Amino acid sequence: MNKFVLTFLSLTMALLSCTHKPELVNGAPPYITPPPPGANTICFETDVLPIFVSNCAKSGCHDAITREEGFQLDNYAGIMKGIKPNNAADSKHWELIISTSPGERMPPPPAAPLTVAQKDSIYKWIMQGAPNTTNCASACNTNNFTYSGAVAPILQSACTGCHSGSSPSAGINLTTYADVEKVASNGRLLGSIKHQSGYVPMPTGGKLSDCQITQISKWIDAGKLNN
Repeated sequence: MNKFVLTFLSLTMALLSCTHKPELVNGAPPYITPPPPGANTICFETDVLPIFVSNCAKSGCHDAITREEGFQLDNYAGIMKGIKPNNAADSKHWELIISTSPGERMPPPPAAPLTVAQKDSIYKWIMQGAPNTTNCASACNTNNFTYSGAVAPILQSACTGCHSGSSPSAGINLTTYADVEKVASNGRLLGSIKHQSGYVPMPTGGKLSDCQITQISKWIDAGKLNN
């Protein structure tokens, strides 16, 4: 084997062994949409907190009991320990969320990475100053209660961090229409999100907004269609 071939093989192996991070602009991968200057469109209480609670503040990870690596991610103060307002590039939580390395990425495998929409919300919130916004005026519309337009996005944001994968919490998987239709039909979905007696209140550590509960309730009353 000549010297040229050996050099080529060495370079190839070196490149394959590297972990490549996406090219970032102001801390964001190219699939993230930067917020317009001066915008304040993301609400911590309704748009950001449910993502952290569902995907990070789970038992054995960053809940109040385990506090993995000293982080409790079910409240504003705890989340802010890894966030630099207006500076996603220097925010520890954001760096781990967008990491492509299985050993770094949060939530860690076998959990699925956050969706583009979830990452987009967190990035915009950080770049808007990461305020502790609550009781926000919401664009939620109770006249929108289709599965794809309302129900699935709500569950993806607030529930599937726990209720997905090969070992979903309580054996309930909420990632497909068939799974959701099943718990909607037996009453567990509505009973849990309404925090009714006899049901485990969900999401853990919080409650969906009245508008979101109404959207899911209307979808159920309309026949639980896959629309």
